Amino acid sequence: MTILRACALVFLFSACVSAFPTPPVGRVLEPSSTEPPDEAVLAEDVRVRRLAPGVWLHVTLAGEDWGRIPANGLLIEDGVSSLLVETGWNVRQAELLLSWARDTLHRPVRAGVVTHFHVDRIGGVPALVAQGVPVSMREETARLAAERGLSAPVHHLSDAQEWGALSLFFPGAGHTRDNLVVWHRGSGLLYGGCFVKDAGARDLGNVEDADLSAWPASLERVRQRYPDMRTVLPGHGLPGGPELLAHTQALLRAAAAPPSPAP
Repeated sequence: MTILRACALVFLFSACVSAFPTPPVGRVLEPSSTEPPDEAVLAEDVRVRRLAPGVWLHVTLAGEDWGRIPANGLLIEDGVSSLLVETGWNVRQAELLLSWARDTLHRPVRAGVVTHFHVDRIGGVPALVAQGVPVSMREETARLAAERGLSAPVHHLSDAQEWGALSLFFPGAGHTRDNLVVWHRGSGLLYGGCFVKDAGARDLGNVEDADLSAWPASLERVRQRYPDMRTVLPGHGLPGGPELLAHTQALLRAAAAPPSPAP
């Protein structure tokens, strides 16, 4: 199977679809400078932005078929290399992120991880495989991805695992039954992925694969495991603080509440 065909197959996956405003633009430069700028535009649908020393947010846009929805991920400096969390919506976006890490950040990606099986997380996996970059995910994620056509060698993760500069944790089902969260102790950043909603979200977004009854307890496990979190990055939308977990819990309560009786 060609890389392009594999990428096409993963577009059959469900996506996390909660619209949000594009992060505000700070000092933006094209990635030709010898020093990485605070923010760099790699393509019309790919940008990176520094969140903290050694911590970069990458934002990729879906195609027209998904309504140009932006999705977040991370690029984490780890010694002379870097770690990629989420791979973008497609192969081209992942290739741009790999090239930027190598040629501008001067820390080539040595490994990638995806937090769950939706296309906005794993769409670029074939690009990493083609360049010999190992990709890790939970066994459940690999199984769900394979059911939807992704045929790629991956490494399986345990439910709680140290991964270079990061800690990976499966808190239980929520947005999906396989969703991981990612902790970067050095910056106090928790990457919640689509398991955590941004402050602007007025609903839970795509819940086709969600476990709404398990989600609140799973959120509480994250809160207890990472009491020192300072920044919380959702899978879509702007970074916030621990209040994003409370906001997600409030949305879950609203979703579970019986409808108001008609007047």
